[in-house]
Order: sequence, then C-alpha cells, then structure tokens
Amino acid sequence: MYSASGRFYLVDLPGYGFARISKAERSGFSRLINDYLSSRENLAGVVWLLDIRREPSAEDLNVANLLATRGVPVLVAVTKADKVSRGRRPQRIKEILASTGVAEDQCVVTSARTREGTADLQESVLALVRQAGPGQRDS
Repeated sequence: MYSASGRFYLVDLPGYGFARISKAERSGFSRLINDYLSSRENLAGVVWLLDIRREPSAEDLNVANLLATRGVPVLVAVTKADKVSRGRRPQRIKEILASTGVAEDQCVVTSARTREGTADLQESVLALVRQAGPGQRDS
C-alpha cells in the first residue's frame, strides 16, 4: 500500500497473469484479488494493468465481471505500448476493451520504457479519486 501524500492510497495487488507460479499460488492470488475487490468498502476505483500484447486471461475476465457487478469505477492502463506498432495498437486496444467490457474513455495507453501515457495515467488516477469523493480513498 502506498500513500499519496495522505490524500489516498494506492494498493498494489499481486499479479496473476503470466507469472511463473504454481496453480495453487495462482488460485491463492485470484482468491485474494476477488476478496479484496468484493469487500473493500472505501474502494474509489481500480487501475487495471493489461498488457497490449496479450489477450485477457480467464482470471482477467473474472475480474471484469466482478468489477461490473460491483459497479466499481475502472481505469484500464494498457501497458507495453512500445512493443506493438502504432498501426496495430488501435485494433489491440479495441479487442482488449471489448473482451473486458470497459469503455474506451476509461483507457490509457502506456509504456514504461518510452514514458508514453504516463502523465495521462497520473491525471486519470487523480480524476478517479476526485470523482470518488471523501470516504473512498483506495484505488
């Protein structure tokens, strides 16, 4: 958990995607994520990192359903944009958003290597927290 100047917290949940872990560990991560997202009362929203090169996994689709059911605001950060040609990006983004049910205006394309989209992501996270208002300060 990281404090953002005492204004809100960012909680980094463990990744489950393409990590080299056992099925038992993957199941444990999935349970932890589902429990946190289901029960956290002051959850302002979720910043969900999805790799532009990968199709959303079964776990990703389960998270998408959970977030939609709970009605939690979602911001998708499509990562590793530098790994896909600019011409191919729009189609990949469209596919990712369609499979997860997330609207295009809830998406920021990013690259840690080139810093593309990082300022937009920062602004979008702050907007998500402001939208949540007082009392809901975890994202």
